[in-house]
Formats: sequence, structure tokens, C-alpha cells
Amino acid sequence: MPALPGLRRYLLALSLLGVLTALSVLLQAEGLATLLTGGGVSLFLVVAIAARVVLSWGHGVLSGRFAASVRGGLRRRLLGSSSNRAGVVATQITRGVDATDSYLTGYLPSLVVSVVVPVAVIVRLFTTDLTSALVVTATLPLIPVFAILVGKHTRASVQWQLLTKLGGHFLDVVRGLGTLRVFGRAAEQATTVRSMASAHADATVKTLRVAFLSALVLELVATMSVALVAVPIGFRLLAGGLDARTALLILVLAPEAYLPLRAAGAKFHAAAEGLTALREALAVPAVSFRSGTFTRRRGAPSVLFERVSVFHDKVPALSEVDLSVPAGSRIALVGPSGSGKSTLLAVLLGFVTPSSGRVLVDGVDLRSLAPADWLAEVAWVPQRPTLFRGSLASNIALGLPAADVPAAAKAASLDSVAAGLPDGFATPLGELGEVLSAGQRQRVGLARALARTAAGLVLLDEPTARLDSRTETAVLSATRRLLPGRTAVLVAHRPAMIGLAERVVELRGGRVGTEVAA
Repeated sequence: MPALPGLRRYLLALSLLGVLTALSVLLQAEGLATLLTGGGVSLFLVVAIAARVVLSWGHGVLSGRFAASVRGGLRRRLLGSSSNRAGVVATQITRGVDATDSYLTGYLPSLVVSVVVPVAVIVRLFTTDLTSALVVTATLPLIPVFAILVGKHTRASVQWQLLTKLGGHFLDVVRGLGTLRVFGRAAEQATTVRSMASAHADATVKTLRVAFLSALVLELVATMSVALVAVPIGFRLLAGGLDARTALLILVLAPEAYLPLRAAGAKFHAAAEGLTALREALAVPAVSFRSGTFTRRRGAPSVLFERVSVFHDKVPALSEVDLSVPAGSRIALVGPSGSGKSTLLAVLLGFVTPSSGRVLVDGVDLRSLAPADWLAEVAWVPQRPTLFRGSLASNIALGLPAADVPAAAKAASLDSVAAGLPDGFATPLGELGEVLSAGQRQRVGLARALARTAAGLVLLDEPTARLDSRTETAVLSATRRLLPGRTAVLVAHRPAMIGLAERVVELRGGRVGTEVAA
């Protein structure tokens, strides 16, 4: 919770509204007691009713705005995460973030009110009637005690875990449906999805059962507690030991002491799933790279790694890496899978923040650079370029409205591909570029990099992996046009790609090993 921006201000504002609500409750009770004993409509009553209406509106506006800002922040946090579980992240960003509304706008405000109002009511009762005040003080803790006892059986966390698991698995099945049908596994996966959906439905029903039981228990405890106050008040009133106005004031105030606690207990179960989703979202590390403001000069940069280490779940991906890449030079990173090559590129892109050490770009710490300006200096070709729904031209000019698309496509040997499409560069590619082959999608990634003519740093992450020799030749030809006059870091396995570099650096177990001239 401390990671939520503006949380302290929100809680302070809720506390202030809670204090004002408590005052309006006391004024309303005074006004009603006066009205019911024949004193007429008092100014206290009118002011109290108007105040409660305004405060209720204020609660709604304040909590709504805070929840909207939190939702935006959580979505940015989740989108900036390095998680490779697309289905889980999609469920968190949509259903999970939306579920936090019930916690932030419902339970949290009720919790603050349930702390302030009962205390104010008890203080007023002590100044009015000691016996009734002692009864309320003794019975009031029963509501949170029973709420905790019943709430321990809530399975909202299990329910949310089942939902995220279902969302992630379902997305994987949909993406791989063609492969599953070819190998005759579609029916088995349909059964798996059905069983996961059934498990989630069962957990939801169990949570609802506990929620209804909780509401019944809280209502029963509150009703019996009010009765313990009301019955003795009636006998004392008949015996003449208490005047009518004081009796009515106590009878009006007593339910107000229990009402906020009952409301908070009832809203807790509705908010339990949102609270679990909120905890998961806040557990995602925030991307700290985005705080830089320094702008570097244009051109091919020099890059220096100084004892850089990166840990993923306490497992080192990079360990004490020292590496120098002079301006305008080209190095190839080689090594077995999992040795840290892609992680090193992710550090350069700013997607991963080093756990220790630093990266210097032209002598300036990478973390101090303005993110947008730095990324404008980088041309990146990943292993699998992501293509988006839209035209071929819009995918090549991604993020560069003024890009020379035909020139970039020609340099990437993609112009012949565009000529063969129905509408040329205006041809819609569909989901994930479904109309293009793997090699053609790779050349789209290269065309993107070639379109970034102002980029001084080129990062290539095995762009020829999984390509046939003919396609590899075309991609290598486009890569040669991309490198001159730029600093380049290439992740390579194949000899042809290694031949483009001036130096070859081997990574093993996240550490720099041998280094030789190409």
C-alpha cells in the first residue's frame, strides 16, 4: 500500500470527511431527539441532513478520482513489467485493476468511517448515559471479532489465483490452437480449460457463501447489541428514571455506532478479490529507468558496463559484468542460451535496471538519461519482432510518423514483399502479422531499425535465428546496410552474423568470458 501514489493524502482526506461525518451524525441525533419529543424541526437537524448528503457526495468524488489515478498507475506498472506471462498480465490489467475499485472506493472509506464515527458516538453516550455507553463499549468489539472469524474462511485469494491461471492458460491455448489441432490435443486442452473454469466457479460460490454468512452474522450481532441498549432504556423510561429526550437520543445514537462497522464488514468480501489483485500488482517492481532527464549529444555512443549485475528472483542473470564498447565499434555476444545475452540488451534498452553496478553512455549514467531521448537513439531488432494490427507501412514507421517507409523497406529487401501484397504498403497485416512469413516479419523488424536514421546505437538479438539460408542471406544484407557509422551490439549464434562484428565476447553464466577479435 505505501507504493500507491497519493495514498497518504487520500487517507488524510478520508479522515477529515470521517470526522465531519461523525459530527453530522451527532447533530442529526440531537435534532431527531428534539423533533420526536415535540420540539419541532431544529436547525441542527436541517444542517446535519444537508451535511450528510454533501459528505456522501464528497466521499464518492474523492474516492472515484483516487481510484482512477491508481488504476492508471497500476496499468502503467503492469505494462512496464518484464513478465513473459502475457495471459496473466492481461487478466491483471483488465479484470484485476478494475476489481480494485471495490476496495479503494468501498472498503477503504468505510474502514476510516468505522474508526471515527463509533468513537464519537461512544464519547457522546458517556456524557449522556453511563450505562448505555458501557453496554455499547462492551458489545461493539463483537462485530469486528465475528467479522475476522468469518473472514478467515474467505477464499478470495484462491479465487483470484484461479482466475489469473485460467486467463493465462486460455490465452496460450488460443495462440497455439493451430498447433494443438495438428497434433490432436485440442480436445484435451478444451477439457483442461473447462476444469479450470469449473474450479474458479466453485471458488466464487464458496466466497459468496462466506460473504452471505458474514452479512447474516454481523446483522445478528448488531441487532442483539442494540436490543441490549434499547430494552433497559424502555424499562428506565417507564420507571421515570430517564427523560424522553435523553432516551430517544440514546436510541438514535446506538445503531449509528454499529452501522459503520457492519458496512465495512459487508464491503470487505466484495473488495477481497480487488485487494488480492492490488497486492499482486504492487509486487511487480516499478520501472525506475523512467525518471531520467539528461539529454545526450547525437551520434554513435560509447558504452561502458561497470560491474553490472542483474538478479531475477534471486538468480543472477548477469554477474559483475565489465564490458567496453567504443563509439562506432561492433561487438558480437556469443554463448549458450541463458548466459545473459538478451538481459544485457534489455539493460541497454532500459527495460531492466541493474541490481548493482552501472552503465555509462558517453560517460553519463544510463539511468540519468531522458528515456524518450535515449530510446530515439536506439535501433533494436529483437528475436521475434512484434507486429500490430495495421498496415505494413504503419508497422515499419512504428513511432516515426515522418519515416521514409519505401527507402527503409528497400534497404531491408522488403520492397518485393510489399509489391506482392494486394494493397502494397497499405495492406493490413492483421493480428501479429499473420499474412507474413517468419522471415518477412524479421525483415519488417530490420526495416523499422533502418527507418531510424538518427539512431546511433544498434542492438540485434539473433535476427537470423530460425530462418532458412536464403532468408538469412537477405537479412544479413539488410543488416550490413544498418551498421556503418553506428555502435552495434549483436547477439549471435551463426557464423555469418558473427562475421559482421569486430570483436567477439563470450558470456557464460552471466559473466564475461573470453574476448577475441573477429
